[in-house]
Amino acid sequence: EQDLPIDIHTNKLLDWLISRRHCNREWQSQVLIIRTKINNAIQDMPVHEGIMKLLSDINYFHCKKIVDILKETEADSKNFFGSYGSKRMKDWQEIIKLYEKDNVYLSEAAQMLIRNVNYEVPSIKKQIAKCEQFQQECDKKVADYGKAANSVRGEFQTTCKQLGIQGHRIKHELVERLIELPAIYSKIAGNAKNLESAAQFYSEFVKFVLGKEYPGGCISLLKYLIKNGNTSTYQWIDFGDDTGDSIDFGSLGDADAANIDFGDVTLEGEGDIDWGGIEVEIDFNISLEESGIVVESSGLEGGVAKGKEALTILDNPSTRNTLIDEIKELESFLKIRLHEMRSSSSGDLLSMSLLQDAPTILQLQSTESVEKMLSDLQGALTDITDQRTQHLHNIKNSPKYVDMLANSLKQKLAAAEKLVASQEVVRQRRSEAHSEANELRPKLKLVIDKTKQLQAEIQQDISKKYKGRPVNLMGGVNTL
Repeated sequence: EQDLPIDIHTNKLLDWLISRRHCNREWQSQVLIIRTKINNAIQDMPVHEGIMKLLSDINYFHCKKIVDILKETEADSKNFFGSYGSKRMKDWQEIIKLYEKDNVYLSEAAQMLIRNVNYEVPSIKKQIAKCEQFQQECDKKVADYGKAANSVRGEFQTTCKQLGIQGHRIKHELVERLIELPAIYSKIAGNAKNLESAAQFYSEFVKFVLGKEYPGGCISLLKYLIKNGNTSTYQWIDFGDDTGDSIDFGSLGDADAANIDFGDVTLEGEGDIDWGGIEVEIDFNISLEESGIVVESSGLEGGVAKGKEALTILDNPSTRNTLIDEIKELESFLKIRLHEMRSSSSGDLLSMSLLQDAPTILQLQSTESVEKMLSDLQGALTDITDQRTQHLHNIKNSPKYVDMLANSLKQKLAAAEKLVASQEVVRQRRSEAHSEANELRPKLKLVIDKTKQLQAEIQQDISKKYKGRPVNLMGGVNTL
């Protein structure tokens, strides 16, 4: 029996001590009195490194060590009978006696052990784990903020590159880029000449299918651009008026003019006009200037272009959009025609039979020639709808667009700066969490070491009460 160990579960230790009558149930009231005396005794302590280490989270076993230290520091107050005259020694000796009465110290030590095992150590570990998890989250946020900031900067740089600006004085640089527009429009107009065969192919096809010219003209603006280049809108409008349906009296001969039938005109009376007694004399030798009549010249010499009409075809938003629509219309035609030409052989035969009476330009087109037309057309469409060209076009025609575009770029820079600032804040918080974890780790080690020492002292004390039998506290500090 002397060698049989006493196994006690740590969580049941206090109940075990009370049930075996080593402690009583009212021990806590005694501990309050002892704690008050300890607080008073601490106020008057000699300067000693060993004592200072024992004053934190003090218990009965610490008090005994303090007494041992005081035996050295208060040795001068010891009398002939072995008692000490020092008040310090008497205070701590009284505290030990109160602890040992009814084994109050054992109850308090058991409670401390249970609290450390179940609460103190797990709580510190949880705080450390939380700090470590927070550091990982911060690392992820720092990476995300950095990635987002780089993405926004990349968008800013890409947009600046598209616009051909550095991005230092955004609005000023945007307006300066407008000098590039004439050269861009000149290039587009020059390349448009490569579309002549496609435009003619489409016009002849429409004419053949309808059996007549398309009313109002077919892709008229595109054909005008191909022939005349990027003229003013006024010239384009005047060109349309000149080619419209009208009676040309200048082409009539004298005989034809004499034979114009104005219908039967009958004057009242006997054919004379009653001028109401007014004598009318007409001087046919008077000049137009003298008569006050102003005759405006016809064609381009007859007026002055103003407002939108003064803009070029590619500069005017209205004509530019019309031109893009016509190019897309022609693109759709070429795609459909190319699909028909690439279809099955039976389809080719049907297509050939339908186009037997068509003009030569429709019959001689091959798949390769239509592909070339489509390629040239799509190249022209890409040039005119190029993002940089569109930006410059909108900048010239809308002051609000300049402000909007400049503000958009500035917002990207502000967003990038905000992300960088957020990144720095997260880094700082991560650093704080790292420091907190580093401070908690030594504290955790200290609590675990003290808990191990306390458990060993409890086991040793209980063992003495059972004639040295080994005592095992299960589920205690070994699980930490």
